[in-house]
Amino acid sequence: MRTGWSDGPEYVTQCPVRPGQSYRYRFTVAGQEGTLWWHAHSSWLRATVYGALLIRPRHGSSYPFHAQPTRELAPILLGEWWDMNPVDVVRAATRTGAAPNISDALTVNGQPGDLYKCSSQDTAVFPVKSGETNLLRFINAALNTELFVSLAGHNMTVVGADASYTKPYITSLLLLAPGQTTDVLVTFDQPPGRYYLAARAYASAQGVPFDNTTTTAIFDYGAASSSPAMPTLPAYNDTATATAFTTSLLGLLKAELPSCVDDSLFFTVGVGLFNCSKGQQCGGPNGTRFAASINNVSFVLPSSSSILQAHYNGAANGVFTADFPANPPVQFDYTAHNVSRALWQPVPATKVYKLKYGSAVQVVLQGTNIFAGENHPIHIHGYDFYVLAEGFGNFDAGSDTANFNLDDPPMRNTVGVPVNGWAVIRFVADNPGVWLMHCHLDVHITWGLAMAFLVDDGVGELQSLEAPPPDLPLCLLQSPYDISS
Repeated sequence: MRTGWSDGPEYVTQCPVRPGQSYRYRFTVAGQEGTLWWHAHSSWLRATVYGALLIRPRHGSSYPFHAQPTRELAPILLGEWWDMNPVDVVRAATRTGAAPNISDALTVNGQPGDLYKCSSQDTAVFPVKSGETNLLRFINAALNTELFVSLAGHNMTVVGADASYTKPYITSLLLLAPGQTTDVLVTFDQPPGRYYLAARAYASAQGVPFDNTTTTAIFDYGAASSSPAMPTLPAYNDTATATAFTTSLLGLLKAELPSCVDDSLFFTVGVGLFNCSKGQQCGGPNGTRFAASINNVSFVLPSSSSILQAHYNGAANGVFTADFPANPPVQFDYTAHNVSRALWQPVPATKVYKLKYGSAVQVVLQGTNIFAGENHPIHIHGYDFYVLAEGFGNFDAGSDTANFNLDDPPMRNTVGVPVNGWAVIRFVADNPGVWLMHCHLDVHITWGLAMAFLVDDGVGELQSLEAPPPDLPLCLLQSPYDISS
């Protein structure tokens, strides 16, 4: 809280840490237990620059589980790997306006696993003991791939997501979007042997290329000579299974929801296309460049200052404007089979939406079928939020509001907006600063599927943003990782 200078997105809360220089991140963890993670937020550096943050119960306290785990295994970080520098991958795509190359492999703790020709000797192995119940922490650190995950022969009891506890939910399958974490309990009660943990893509967009490989790790009871059993994973486009998982997650405790909403927002999210300007390379469909937007605004990162620095210094002019629309500029059938091409081109801009300190905020996140409908994992920096409901088609306040879960909705920091559907979230704006909201598919944030909330200071020091630290990186004219260069 109040430590937005350590949030990290380049040109939003800080300028990039220069090669050879350093910056110490200082932040407060309040009201969270479970699994979070840290990662780079400049270009595509987070393809390899990431790690786990584990928040355990206070000393003397225990987990709120019926059965306490015998032990905790090493965190399981799911990732992606390119056979080239990932910054070069996105630079090439940005120059041409085309979609970037898909990854060459998926990984578990940095290793692709036995199903790839080059890596079986380095497959991640987790030793387990018969009869033990272990706590497993999953993190999807992949750039662009939502993942189905399963452990052969074993059920998993979900007990937490995004550092918030959930009601226990027994399942043989997990779904994690990039940015999401999930904590599970597993009792190793199967015949001694070796069992594959496997993960592969959930790819909801029709006709869009994706990494269709499968990564594996091995859970080993000590039977090193046996051939591992393989789990059955859903088809890559099995939206019904994905939905069954996300809608089964419930908060462990009764939600502390505000009784009324101060800011009721309706945000459309989706992919579009820019018409090319003279002299531009146009590698997108039919001589266009790929774009993405929220409420038809395609987010542009500033370059001379971060938004937070400009706001703090009272120098917003030329950096950002505070007129992000609360509703889409044009209402239409957002999930129609053929959305008019007149609606395909967003407006590039750097806009924020201002919130008063303490405001109760509700956001309807409406997916669109412009170019291609897709499940969009939407993440908000600086906040957890309650997921009140999700559904398919166009959100209808008249009928869908009645189905909101106001009792025990899950609390998350990243929510998957269903393909050609919607999700509704609610939070209280009690953390002053500038907070980026974006799609956690990095190809989409590269195209502009982002915006920022500017939360004003409240009353007094404890409701106000701290002063910037003395080692905050200075802004120069160009990021060393500028994807336009």
